[in-house]
Amino acid sequence: MKNKTWVKRRHGIVRAIANAVLSPYARIKYGVKIEKFKEQKGRQYLIVTNHQTAFDQFFIGMVFKGAVYYVASEDLFSKGWISSLIRYLVAPIPIKKQTTDVKAVINCMRVAKEGGTIALAPEGNRTYSGRLVHINPAIGALAKKLKLPIAVFRIEGGYGVQPRWSDVVRRGKMRAYVHSVIEPEEYENMSSHEVYELIKEEINVDEVNADSKYYHKKLAEYLERAIYVCPYCGLAHLESHNDIIKCKDCGREIRYLPTKELQGVNFEFPFRFVADWYQYQEDYINSLDLSLYKNKPAYEDTGRLSEVIVYKNKKLIEKTSNIKLYGDRITFTVGEDLHVLSFDDITAMTVLGKNKLNFYFDKKLYQIKSDKRFNAIKYINFYYHYTNLKKGENDVKFLGL
Repeated sequence: MKNKTWVKRRHGIVRAIANAVLSPYARIKYGVKIEKFKEQKGRQYLIVTNHQTAFDQFFIGMVFKGAVYYVASEDLFSKGWISSLIRYLVAPIPIKKQTTDVKAVINCMRVAKEGGTIALAPEGNRTYSGRLVHINPAIGALAKKLKLPIAVFRIEGGYGVQPRWSDVVRRGKMRAYVHSVIEPEEYENMSSHEVYELIKEEINVDEVNADSKYYHKKLAEYLERAIYVCPYCGLAHLESHNDIIKCKDCGREIRYLPTKELQGVNFEFPFRFVADWYQYQEDYINSLDLSLYKNKPAYEDTGRLSEVIVYKNKKLIEKTSNIKLYGDRITFTVGEDLHVLSFDDITAMTVLGKNKLNFYFDKKLYQIKSDKRFNAIKYINFYYHYTNLKKGENDVKFLGL
């Protein structure tokens, strides 16, 4: 019996049709300048890109000819018939976020062997701050295994146009293009770590500047998805409307300007950009005494709790669960029952999309989806701070993103 191939002719046809439909839409909606990759010449590549907007994969499809096989998180493959349709049309390569996924590596090697071009965002997460986020060093080893030319794809201005924490696309300029190509012979004698460092350097786009302006009346709306620490109150409750975010504890208001800068309303705010505030927040959590929150929760939320049947669908457990975050655990309710999940028993935690929380527990994957103002970052920040301290890694600053 003939083995089924991953790479199929229809994938290229679907990509061509999608490009014809989506290219005009993207140029109008995002104001993006797409620069064709004239040097492609029918070769296959490993495409690595920074990750700024929800449309990044489509920008890649507009630059490259032929089918591109994207590495995508398991959430895309857990939507029932929709996932089945996506697999049939474009066959993305599934990967489990925040875990070591050997199967994803094997599938990448299979696609490469069949002549397919592979695209992935080494960050694995869209930036919340405009700066490059954590990159798994395993990208270096993967690149060396595939032995493909590495096309470095850059998206510039994407954070200004559509920050991860926002629901709106702002009017401004952005650019999507191939920045460089690293040939196999250039990195064949490098170590995996050296290749990782090279890729990290090449995709690094820092949007923390005031070089351009981005316009919308709701510039600050839902910034509380990214920020939960007030420089005056510590752990706080923030809420945003239009171009203002307000700390509900101390009452201070901060305006988000078209230049991406922050401005205190009738006071001098200490941070110029969201990235500065975000960095302060991470430093604050990395120095936080979690024992203060063993008997009282740091935060309480309500949300929809589901079990993700990976690569199939989602099974609702509780429509409205009361969720509490402590210094060493998460608790949630299912009906009248209270469930306690110690951080010791959670194997990984991550954020999907703008603010969905995924966590792995007892070999199962669960998801919390709350309202639009829900901040999922605080859960993974607490969790990774706890696990760092438990391992005795007091100097480790990584907090999950």
